[in-house]
Amino acid sequence: MEAFDLRPDPDAILEELETDQEQRQGRLKIFFGYAAGVGKTYAMLENAQERYKSGMDVLVGYIEPHTRPETMQKLHGLPVLAPKTISYRGIELKEFDLDEALRRRPELILVDELAHTNAPGARNKKRYQDIEELLGAGIDVYTTVNVQHMESLNDIIENITKIQVQETVPDSVFDRAETIELVDIEPDELLRRFESGKIYRPERAETAMRNFFTRKNLRLLREIALRCTTDKISFENQNERSLSDKMANTKLLVCIGASPSSAKCIRWTARAAEAFHASWVALYVEDIESEQMTAEQQKTIRGNMDLAEKLGAEVVNLTGHDIAVTVAEYAKLSGITNIVVGKSRNKKTLKNLFDIDFEDHLIALLPSIEVHIIPGGAVKRAYKRPRQKVKTENFRLSWTDAIKSVLILAAATLLCFGIHRLDVMNQNIIMVYIFSVLLISRVTEGYVYGIAASVISVLTFNFFFTEPYFTFNAIQTAYPLTFIIMLLVALITSTLTVRIKAEARLAVKREHRTEVLYEINKKLLATRGLDRIVALTNDSLVKLFGRSVVFFTVDPEHGEDGTVLQAADDIDATVLNTSDEKAVAHWVFLNQKRAGAGTDTLMGAAAFYMPVISQGKVLAVWGISCSKGTLDHSTRLFLRMIASQVAMALERQHLSDEQRNVIVASEKEKMRSTLLRAISHDLRTPLAGILGASSAIRENGSMLDESTRDSLVANIQEESQWLIRMVENLLSVTRISENASNLVKSPEAAEEVVGEAISRIKQRFPQREILVRVPEEFLEVPMDGTLIVQVLINLLENAIKFSPNDSAVEIHLEKEEKSAKFAVLDRGRGISGEDFPYLFTSDTPGKSRSADSSRGMGIGLSICKTIIQAHQGTLEAENREGGGAVFRFTLPLKGSE
Repeated sequence: MEAFDLRPDPDAILEELETDQEQRQGRLKIFFGYAAGVGKTYAMLENAQERYKSGMDVLVGYIEPHTRPETMQKLHGLPVLAPKTISYRGIELKEFDLDEALRRRPELILVDELAHTNAPGARNKKRYQDIEELLGAGIDVYTTVNVQHMESLNDIIENITKIQVQETVPDSVFDRAETIELVDIEPDELLRRFESGKIYRPERAETAMRNFFTRKNLRLLREIALRCTTDKISFENQNERSLSDKMANTKLLVCIGASPSSAKCIRWTARAAEAFHASWVALYVEDIESEQMTAEQQKTIRGNMDLAEKLGAEVVNLTGHDIAVTVAEYAKLSGITNIVVGKSRNKKTLKNLFDIDFEDHLIALLPSIEVHIIPGGAVKRAYKRPRQKVKTENFRLSWTDAIKSVLILAAATLLCFGIHRLDVMNQNIIMVYIFSVLLISRVTEGYVYGIAASVISVLTFNFFFTEPYFTFNAIQTAYPLTFIIMLLVALITSTLTVRIKAEARLAVKREHRTEVLYEINKKLLATRGLDRIVALTNDSLVKLFGRSVVFFTVDPEHGEDGTVLQAADDIDATVLNTSDEKAVAHWVFLNQKRAGAGTDTLMGAAAFYMPVISQGKVLAVWGISCSKGTLDHSTRLFLRMIASQVAMALERQHLSDEQRNVIVASEKEKMRSTLLRAISHDLRTPLAGILGASSAIRENGSMLDESTRDSLVANIQEESQWLIRMVENLLSVTRISENASNLVKSPEAAEEVVGEAISRIKQRFPQREILVRVPEEFLEVPMDGTLIVQVLINLLENAIKFSPNDSAVEIHLEKEEKSAKFAVLDRGRGISGEDFPYLFTSDTPGKSRSADSSRGMGIGLSICKTIIQAHQGTLEAENREGGGAVFRFTLPLKGSE
């Protein structure tokens, strides 16, 4: 019997299987080639035909239109998904219909051209993002791609073919594939296909063969494709232990900046990390000039950071004046073993003639770390021109700064006149002017006024304080050297002052971010409750960024609204709860990726949506309005830091809720056990009495006198009524045992509830005197009237049972602050001290039960306690002066719950 009870629940097994099916990731198979025309699509369709004939649910999602009849013939017999039509600039474009594919959910779907860029207006910018959604939905995917579309190989392909491939696929998609099938033919055979017009039309094929598809290029591309495939196989066959050792011993870092050649360094590092199976970091250091970068440079930096992130790097953003020192300190703290930097051939100028090259400085600071120098092309003028704009930012002119400079120089000159009249040596006058230059550099913006003040102070010193006076001539031969040294000291002092001011601004910015994170973390630690965490997060984001915010704690798939907070000068926050915006948040919940404005997915959304993830599970999604413009990369990194803090708070709240649910479930189980134990005792005696009385009447009916018969019938009736009341109690507790939070309460007149309980108890005990005291004012209490009547009946019956027949039972009702207090009083023998701890548990440990005690109201009192607690009230008992007991319970009034 026990073995039978331990059998698995079929419903639980079915639910678990369904959950596993929903969470199963689809399998990706890539048909890989080195050039167009090798037969990737043909091989994919041939493989799909075999799967379809074996009974698999196969769907052709999208196949690029081909002029090759033998390829199109392979489509015969396969179910084909109709393409989606998108209008763009008056042209009707055919694209893969992702939504319909997700709705149909086949076992296997075919989607050609992995690297394709979708038309504007599609959900995702790239087709590989569509495929990632299909895999996330548990659908197996077949797709095709050529080697020139691999992101990490982009610069190598460009060097070989002299053509930059624009459509690329992150290496992570290639690595995710469960199977890579290399479709390979000889380059000469491929060229014959071109010549015969099987791949492109004759005029297009001739152009392609002269440029991209030369014999030399095809051989090199084939070699790279073969190497990629073998690397994939080699990686999968490696021992897991050796892989973990390599990952632990090797860590690469690539330095990135606004230079376009940074992309080459990023791709080289990605390939090296793949070869060593090592983790890698892309580091960008903000310096003094970062705040003054042009929009073009900022766009280049964002592009480089996005490229690094797409290739699997951990992107880190630091601030510091000396970039080499900042990189060296980070490398030491992070355990970096290899650093990758770019090197361009720049012409030496007078300005940088004596500067130490960045890579030389880095090698000097990190003698034990390998530094890899990746050569870049000569810096183009298009790149240098913005740098000149940056420099001009340090030479801004303003009337305010000019007036400050003139006043300070005038004051310094007047002070020098006073010093000169005291026949103090000229060295002190020079110090006064140097101090004035320092002061001007401190109170003005940029370099221009400090440099100008340096020159003017030298000329002023020469004009007023050297003989012959009031001329720019100098009699003493040492004065020209004095002027030069004074000018150099003034210039250096001015430059250092401006630089220190810039570093101070960077430090303030860095400190502000740290302080914000600390304040948010401190507030989150002190906050309890999901609603309060959401309100605190929204308030912090609105204050930080001045944008409206929406916060979804549950997937809005079924239309649930998120919590919004309106910013002062932003769009109406209700826009963030429209169906279109909820669809974006739902996508983020499903795919655990960012989406919306400024991303490659659902770009037309009004906000930028980011998931809050903990342990691989999306806890929430927030959206930040982008009506003022898309968020820059620095802001997104800052948001990611805040998200990690919020994730910990939400995880802590979820764990707290789960713990509370466990405690509640434990209490429910304990209550069930108590009830069953009490029922087993409390029902035995009345049932035995009914059985005995009925058996006596049946067996000895003719021999019993009238009074004995009436006594036995009355006993049966009394025991039956007691059983009915017991069943009513059990029904009452059943109503609230499942979920007390769903208790339906409505305003009830407390006086009427008391009257209902008294009228029902009078029917059972018509001879007992019951005294009632109610207040003059009308008391309306939110409650479940039926349950509270049952509580009063239990308490009144308990008082009647345990008090003399000639004594009165009292019931009092009064208002006490924000609660209604009910009290039932009797003049019985009271409650013994040893019974107090177990008064509301229906069971006294270590105490034997007599037949009489089994008829007590222990179970009734435990039910009363359960009902009152479900109403957020309290129930207590005490002995009454002069003898007897008092049972009091309170219920919160309306508005105080």
